[in-house]
Amino acid sequence: MTTAPSTTTDEAPQPAAPAPSKSSWAPLRPLILRLHFYAGVLVAPFLLVAAVTGLLYAGSFQAEKLVYDHEMTVPVGERKLPIGEQVTAARKAHPEGTVSAVRPSPEADATTRVMLSGVPGVGEGHTLAVFVDPYTAKVRGSLEQYGSTGALPLRTWIDEFHRDLHLGETGRLYSELAASWLWVISAGGLALWFSRRRTLRKVRGATGRRRTLGLHGTVGVWAAAGFFFLSATGLTWSAYAGANIDELRTSLGQATPSVSATAGGEHSGHGLAAGQAGDAAHGVGLDKVLTAARAEGLGDPVEIVPPADATSAYVVKQVQRSWPTKQDAVAIDPATGEVTDVLRFEDYPVLAKITRWGIDLHTGILFGLANQIALMLLALSLILLIVWGYRMWWQRGRGTAFGRAIPRGAWQQVPPQILVPLLAGIAVLGYFLPLFGIPLAAFLAVDILLGEIAYRRGRRSYGTPAA
Repeated sequence: MTTAPSTTTDEAPQPAAPAPSKSSWAPLRPLILRLHFYAGVLVAPFLLVAAVTGLLYAGSFQAEKLVYDHEMTVPVGERKLPIGEQVTAARKAHPEGTVSAVRPSPEADATTRVMLSGVPGVGEGHTLAVFVDPYTAKVRGSLEQYGSTGALPLRTWIDEFHRDLHLGETGRLYSELAASWLWVISAGGLALWFSRRRTLRKVRGATGRRRTLGLHGTVGVWAAAGFFFLSATGLTWSAYAGANIDELRTSLGQATPSVSATAGGEHSGHGLAAGQAGDAAHGVGLDKVLTAARAEGLGDPVEIVPPADATSAYVVKQVQRSWPTKQDAVAIDPATGEVTDVLRFEDYPVLAKITRWGIDLHTGILFGLANQIALMLLALSLILLIVWGYRMWWQRGRGTAFGRAIPRGAWQQVPPQILVPLLAGIAVLGYFLPLFGIPLAAFLAVDILLGEIAYRRGRRSYGTPAA
């Protein structure tokens, strides 16, 4: 929760004084204070970028509806045309590429999206979405689209800025670093705040640095649960920690399942001759496929994925990730129109469901506008905490310079029966969260080296502030 804390006289560690109590907390507090301070100072810039871009992303859903209203909505007509006819109109306007998916109009005033892959000029991993009026088959426009939520250019740009600063895989390290340390800083801040005397937590009547600390701590306590959540869910799809989490889920049998897209029976693959490459009209056609999916209970919104090859089936899947989540999927033989496989969201493993809900809550989808407002408030809280943290550090230097860092050597005060398990736990965490473990190890190595140099020069003894 805090990102650049500083200390008042009552906060600063006093290694020379006897501990006032026998509790295990007394020797840990200076260590947590030092970790909290340095983690805040070094990680705060990354957290600030993540907070600002996250704030923008939370607002991008509503902005997208305004900017692309012409493509996304249509006047309500009397009767929607067959899906096949709408796709034909889209292919006539855009014959390039191949049809990778179709999202029939989910609401009375919504357009149908026909997604084309392999279109020249469209980024890798993206598709060209052609928007078709379901009542007239008139094409209302086309836009580049990304991801399972159907993000259009504005939201895609902000999403990629938040995720990797438009630097590709290398840029993802920044967001993983922020997520790996946010929970550590939050936990340390909570421990420090609740260990303070109640009278020192008050904001009302306080002035100067104590007032800044009161605001910093109070907002941090209220926002801590949200920060823990953002940190945990952000790590689930990060580059390195995310891979470790996926491996762990798989080993526990909790991986996200998928419907089998292999066409069954002796007629497998024969239906592809009925369609031409890239038009999605394989075998029984899109409308009969959609009818079969409706018979299995798949309500809007859905996405129809054409067969990938002669041995594949159509896949129809629900794509509603707001509450209540609709993620059922069916596979349909293109030759017969029969359902060959069914996957229900209620049959997902527990961790797969939790992961799905966690990601959707993190991205502001699960509860719609209310979810997005809550994310904006969390982002604003984090921005304020960072500003207040650096301000406290400045005020500690009497408003003319940043104050001294927290003195080293706090670990020497921690009893072995606490220090050894603590180090073991940190080592395990560092293995699963490499962008927590590697920076921490680097900091410790540099800190030990600088401490040794200062000690040999006689300028400082371990655990004692510099003169």
